[in-house]
Amino acid sequence: MAESADEKTFAPTAKRKREAIERGDVLRSRDLTVAVGTAVGVGWLIVAGPWVLHTLTQAMRTGLKWDRAGLDRFEPGTVLRDMLGAALAPVLVLGGLIVGASLFVQLGLGDGAFVASNLAPKASRLNPASGLARMFGVQGLIEITKGVVKLGLLGTLCYLWLRPRLAGLVGLGAGQLQGQLGYAWTAITTLLVWLAAGLMLIALSDYPIQWLRRQQRLRMTLQEVRDEHKETDGSPENKAAIRRRQRAIAAGSARKAVREAQFVLTNPTHFAVALSYDALAAPAPVVTAKGRGETALAIRELAAELGLPVLEYPALARAVYYTTREREMIHEDLYVAIAAVLAFVLSLKRGESPPAPHVDVPLEVQFDAEGNPAIIAGTAEIQ
Repeated sequence: MAESADEKTFAPTAKRKREAIERGDVLRSRDLTVAVGTAVGVGWLIVAGPWVLHTLTQAMRTGLKWDRAGLDRFEPGTVLRDMLGAALAPVLVLGGLIVGASLFVQLGLGDGAFVASNLAPKASRLNPASGLARMFGVQGLIEITKGVVKLGLLGTLCYLWLRPRLAGLVGLGAGQLQGQLGYAWTAITTLLVWLAAGLMLIALSDYPIQWLRRQQRLRMTLQEVRDEHKETDGSPENKAAIRRRQRAIAAGSARKAVREAQFVLTNPTHFAVALSYDALAAPAPVVTAKGRGETALAIRELAAELGLPVLEYPALARAVYYTTREREMIHEDLYVAIAAVLAFVLSLKRGESPPAPHVDVPLEVQFDAEGNPAIIAGTAEIQ
């Protein structure tokens, strides 16, 4: 069955995800943020429990201590200030840790992107119609179901925590203050650990759901994929940039080889072959560098930069390209043709101005642009 162009069946591309982040559409899991923040807070309370307990004890002693001077000069504002001052430090540290953990989780889920636009007020959030649609739509039903499940799980944990401690909690107030605070502190931290474990269990089930929903939201149609390809890799500007990079890479690797050459044969831009002849090193000319496409253009540019003759002999350039590897002597069937070109190049170096030679490439070593032998195709190329 043919695929509909409007059906979102393609996974989101990197560009699609990047644009979504710029719009503020990042992966979010409120349950994971709450769970991590709660776990960090509970962990800090357990580690710093003695300090917090001592601080709260001092705050209560300061605020609930009454003597003759306190009765004569009753200043509730001063008492409240002293109590808040004593309890403020651990509260601020706890709040800072929870805020830091929440930011860490959100930045981690959002690929490290901080989207300031999400902090700005949006009219759609204040629209009653949009709010009702969210409440009674599919999304609203999912959130209500999640809320009922979370309430049931956390309520069950609270019940399991309370049942063996009910008598001790009811009896609070019958003993000394230090002992009462110690028992209450242990009970509260235990409850928080249980609740943090329950929240983490909820978060572990919510995170993959949020990830799948975002992936589904960002999926693309066939037409969107085609349009994006045209805008990026298919655009003339991008193609030109890619060609420039390829040519720069090719030039970097071929520079030394082209420096050793005496002339370059081209076709005129698709193929390029750099050759050198040293009678003491080899009995025939040697190919120092060759390439096609962007590599050929890079060789041409290097030859122009170095002042080497660049000669356009399409059939001869293809023949050398397809019959000879780099650092090898040319094929023996090309000796005559290359000798004519070499003699012309040497004449140019002596300051002479001879006419460009006419060369004949044997049919046996003629090739088309795809490397197919001309003798098989039965079409000899006209020089």
